[in-house]
Amino acid sequence: MGSLSPLDDPLPYPTARRDESVTDNYHGVDIPDPYRWLEDPDSDETKKFVEKQVNLTDSILKTCETREKLRENITKLYDFPKYEAPFRAGDKYFYFHNTGLQPQKVLYVQDSLDGEPEILLDPNTLSEDGTVALSICSISEDAMFLAYGISSSGSDWVTIKIMQVVAKSVEPDVLSWVKFSDASWTHDSKGFFYSRYPAPNLERVLLHRDGESLDAGTETHSNLYHEVYYHRLGTDQSDDILCWKDPENPKCTRSASVTQDGKYVLLYTYENCDPVNQVYYCDLSALPDWVEGCKGRNELLPFIKLVDNFVASYEYVANDGTALTFRTNKDAPKYKLVRVDLKEPDSWSDIIQENEKDVLESAVVVNKNQLVVSYLSDVKNVLQLRDLKAGALLHHLPIDIGSVSGISARRKDDTIFIGFTNFLIPGIIYECNLNEEVPNLKVFRETVVPGFDHTDFQVNQVFVPSKDGVKIPMFIVAGKDISLDGSHPCLLYGYGGFNISITPYFSVGRVVIAKHLGVVFCIANIRGGGEYGEDWHKAGSLSKKQNCFDDFISAAEYLVEAGYTRPKKLCIEGGSNGGLLVGACINQRPDLFGCALAHVGVMDMLRFHKFTIGHAWTSDYGCSEKEEEFQWLIKYSPLHNVRRPWEQSPNQESQYPPTMLLTADHDDRVVPLHSLKLLATMQYVLCTSLEKSPQSNPIISRIECKAGHGAGRPTQKVIDEAADRYAFMAKVMGASWVQ
Repeated sequence: MGSLSPLDDPLPYPTARRDESVTDNYHGVDIPDPYRWLEDPDSDETKKFVEKQVNLTDSILKTCETREKLRENITKLYDFPKYEAPFRAGDKYFYFHNTGLQPQKVLYVQDSLDGEPEILLDPNTLSEDGTVALSICSISEDAMFLAYGISSSGSDWVTIKIMQVVAKSVEPDVLSWVKFSDASWTHDSKGFFYSRYPAPNLERVLLHRDGESLDAGTETHSNLYHEVYYHRLGTDQSDDILCWKDPENPKCTRSASVTQDGKYVLLYTYENCDPVNQVYYCDLSALPDWVEGCKGRNELLPFIKLVDNFVASYEYVANDGTALTFRTNKDAPKYKLVRVDLKEPDSWSDIIQENEKDVLESAVVVNKNQLVVSYLSDVKNVLQLRDLKAGALLHHLPIDIGSVSGISARRKDDTIFIGFTNFLIPGIIYECNLNEEVPNLKVFRETVVPGFDHTDFQVNQVFVPSKDGVKIPMFIVAGKDISLDGSHPCLLYGYGGFNISITPYFSVGRVVIAKHLGVVFCIANIRGGGEYGEDWHKAGSLSKKQNCFDDFISAAEYLVEAGYTRPKKLCIEGGSNGGLLVGACINQRPDLFGCALAHVGVMDMLRFHKFTIGHAWTSDYGCSEKEEEFQWLIKYSPLHNVRRPWEQSPNQESQYPPTMLLTADHDDRVVPLHSLKLLATMQYVLCTSLEKSPQSNPIISRIECKAGHGAGRPTQKVIDEAADRYAFMAKVMGASWVQ
């Protein structure tokens, strides 16, 4: 693959200072970290490095012939109405809607399904560039108040405000330093529970150099001492009631949720990202003067322990008085439904037993005593209606092959709404009346994308043997009459971590590249995710993390062997933990890929736990501070395994594929230093440390401003990023435009 330089000369990579004096000793092993200085986002040196990399990338993207065509066509196809399933509170309906190209989705309210919808909250009015997003939305029981959380520039930090629903007026209440939280109202609608961190006591966070308040989200310090508070309407945040704290366990996160009958508040405590948690409860009706009676007593709420260990996950589904129903993976890797009576806290019983094959993803109580249950069967959702008391199957609710994006109903509602999507269906919202003798899903609202014809494509699912013989499911989306001659550009996406399942979903960007660049798009459901339950998750974590990379490499090899593509035309893509996946795979098999797109990846596996919420990821990765776990991490850490392939292989032309590392300045989940340090390392080892390097394939970055880990990104930024990364992909893989 030739150079992307317009003059066909080696790219003018910026020179990054290497501080050879920075070395850490891990259990007797010295590990140099010459780009440690890039961990400071505020230093002038880091800012100059970023500026030079942005200029280099801009100069390359200008040479990508398909860039403007992609931007134009993605914009055109993206301009269709997007709806989410309506949900009820009080006697009103609420729903989210984006008319097409609005930066952020808008919250609407209506008195009935056929009533006139009114805008309740439009986040697009909160900033000129659309970078303020709605991240929390909680309506009080009587539908009089909306507690909403807004985040700026993609940061995880949230500010909660209150609005009167009828008057649409904003109250003076402002709650700051909220993160990893919801807002759960007490049924008197006088206030809600939420979670927050103490305000960071760091000068750079509180006061920026120009004397103005800093837009939080660029700091890197660890998030510690998560606490649960109760906020009463009309009061200052300083008067909020501290309901729970645990300074002995500063890394834990916590959330509080009021039960459907309003009688109890449940306290969930999470040690890390594993699907395990403690559950405590507090009887609100037993408190003197409700929650407000605890104010000024300097005592925490009198929570009672129900589950006091970190052995399994417990998720509240319903309760009848003291009898509580939970979804759990206790002795059930694919999950089951259980019930316990608070009067007899040791007497747990199964309501729906674990399915041998399918994962119980969710259960929603509806129509008084029924459950809508969603299973994941070979990465496709299956819906059932069951009896709440005994768990007996009442009806199957047939849906197409794809993903349930949401189930909306309250226990007292006899009508439910179900959101659905797949690779070729942008969105359908079904309405189902459960009082009918045989409940039937009727289309309530269906999204139509002008200019998109789903009959042009086909979707197949294959099961690919990995290195150890385990079958890995993979979806392949391709043109209807594709010839398997190895000539097609191919995009392979993966994640493989944290018990997260990647199910079929509609992507405008990928539809455009499939139509106009002839790209075959694939998702490999590798181990580490939740596609087959907790066993599948654990098979791709900790000491078994290498299985993720083996699975992904096996999926790539299958696509070549089956004739879909060839290595020079195969692009791999992933974000966050999937960015780590891409980084590790190009280190291990640089010969197998023609392009790599790594979004916001965890690249420094020895130091990730030191920044923001990174300490919670040790449940999936381990921690370099423990010798055994250091030995796992050092073997695949992208930052520490960049090698010159031409020195490892007799093939002197062997090199890394063209690579784009994508990050954003307000990513306070996976902080930008991961991508910046890897970028500097790859450019040095592969491109600039030799007088004449065989590495002619570009190693570049795309560093977004006023954006974060991905959530809340405005539409224009989504479109621009897709156009840039896929134009780069098309250029380096020689994919030509088809009208």
